[in-house]
Amino acid sequence: AVIARDAEGRYLLVRRADTGTWALPGGTLEWGERLTECLVRELREETNAKLAGEPRLTGVFSEPSRDPRFHGVTVVVECAVDAPDPRAKNPVEIREVRFFSEKEIPAEMAFGMQDMLALGRSGNQAHLE
Repeated sequence: AVIARDAEGRYLLVRRADTGTWALPGGTLEWGERLTECLVRELREETNAKLAGEPRLTGVFSEPSRDPRFHGVTVVVECAVDAPDPRAKNPVEIREVRFFSEKEIPAEMAFGMQDMLALGRSGNQAHLE
C-alpha cells in the first residue's frame, strides 16, 4: 500500500469498486517482481501517478482480521508522486481517484487502512504489526 502525496501535500486515494470505500493505492506482487517495481506498477495502474522521489518504509501490517479475502501482509510505504491526471486504468477495480487534503480524508477506509494512513500522517516510521 502506498501513502502517496503530491507537491501540495494532498493524499492520493482510490475508491474501490468492490467495497465502494476509499483506500490507499496498492496491490499484490506479481511473480518475480520486486517491491519497488510493484509500487511503480500499482501506482500507474490504479492512479496514473508516477513516483517523484524515493519511497520510505512506513510499516508492516499483518492483523488477520484486516482483510476478509485472505490473510495478507501489507507493506506500507510513503512517497511523493506526480499525478497531473489522476485516473484508474482499470475502472472495474477502481471507480475513482482523487487527492484529499488533511481535512478531507475519509474517517473510514477499506480494510482498516485509516490506521495505515494515520501512521504516515503522524510522521512515525517503521511500525511492525
